[in-house]
Amino acid sequence: MPWLRDLLRSGLQLLAGGLLLGSCQLIEYSPNQAYVPVRERGQTARNLQLLGAATGTDTVRFVFVGDTQRFYDETEAFVTSVNQQRGIDFVLVAGDLSDFGLTREFQWVNRRLAALRPPYLTVIGNHDLVGNGRAIYQHVYGPLNYTFDYAGTRFILLDTNGREDGFGGRVPDLPWLRRQLADTAGARRTVVVSHVPPTDEDFDPALVSGYTAALRADPRLVFHLSGHVHRFTAGQPFHDGVSYLTTYSLKKRRYHILTVWGARQFRLETVAYGLDK
Repeated sequence: MPWLRDLLRSGLQLLAGGLLLGSCQLIEYSPNQAYVPVRERGQTARNLQLLGAATGTDTVRFVFVGDTQRFYDETEAFVTSVNQQRGIDFVLVAGDLSDFGLTREFQWVNRRLAALRPPYLTVIGNHDLVGNGRAIYQHVYGPLNYTFDYAGTRFILLDTNGREDGFGGRVPDLPWLRRQLADTAGARRTVVVSHVPPTDEDFDPALVSGYTAALRADPRLVFHLSGHVHRFTAGQPFHDGVSYLTTYSLKKRRYHILTVWGARQFRLETVAYGLDK
C-alpha cells in the first residue's frame, strides 16, 4: 500500500529530524571531532578536588604507570588490582592514554579509570597529540602543564613531547618549569612527571641541557618520572645526582607504588597482576 509506505517514510524522517535537533551528542560526525559531553570534561580538576589536601602526614603513597593506549582489558585488570591496594593516595598515568588521539579513546580509558577508588591524574603523551588530540585532551582533562601539592610534596606535570612540536624549542616550556621549581612555598619536596624522558630521541634535543639543569638546580627534587618507553628503568643518566625513572605500559601488567617522605626519601614497589592471562 503506497500510502502506508509513505506514512512510514514520513514518520522515520520526522524521527530522524527529532534526533538531530534534540541531541547532537548522539551522532559522531567524524572520529576526529573534539566534542566531549560536559559530564566527562575537566577530569584533572575533578580528581584534584577529590584528592583534597593531606592533613597530619608527611608521607605520600601513589601508583605510577604509563601508556594505556589500546590496552582496555589490561586497564580493567589494572583498576581491579589497584583497588585491592591499601593506603594509595592517588594514581599517576604518564601519558599516551590514547593511541590515535580520538575522542572515543579518551572516553573509553576515562570510563575505565573512573572506577579507581583513589583519584587519578595524567600528563599528555605523544600519541595523545595525534589529530585533534591536543584539544580533546584539554577538554577531557585540562591543562597540559599543571602542579599540585600533597603531603609536603609538589608535583609538577608537564608536556615534554618535543617531536610533536616539530622540535621548535617550545616543548617542554622551560620558563614555566623554572617558575614552578622556584616556588618553594608549602612544599618540602618536588617530583617532576612527564611522558617523554629527556634521554629519549623524541625529547627536543635543543632543550635537554636546559631541562636537566633546571632539575639539577632544585635541592628539593626527589626524582623525575616518565612513561613512553613501556619499560621500567632507573638511574642517573646525566651523572648529576638526579634520578630518572620510567615505568611500564599497561600492556606489561605491571605498575609501581612509590612512597615519598622525609628529606627526599622514597621507596619503590613493583606490582604484577593478571600475568596468567
